[in-house]
Amino acid sequence: MERPGRFEHYRFLGDKRNQVVHDLDVCDSPTVIDELMAAETYLCFGPDTLPEARNRGYHLAPGHPDPADDGE
Repeated sequence: MERPGRFEHYRFLGDKRNQVVHDLDVCDSPTVIDELMAAETYLCFGPDTLPEARNRGYHLAPGHPDPADDGE
């Protein structure tokens, strides 16, 4: 999936409405990301890591494999 224009250098994109973070490297549903961009309820993290997203109370979106499971 192609990353949204403002987020081409980010991997994790959060949805403020439900505290879910999407991994743009593995997301296979561009309609979810398109809807998130249209609603303007997105957030990126610094540093751009899943632990930082979790530190802010976000959890990985259903269907995304946890990067920790593959050695990252």
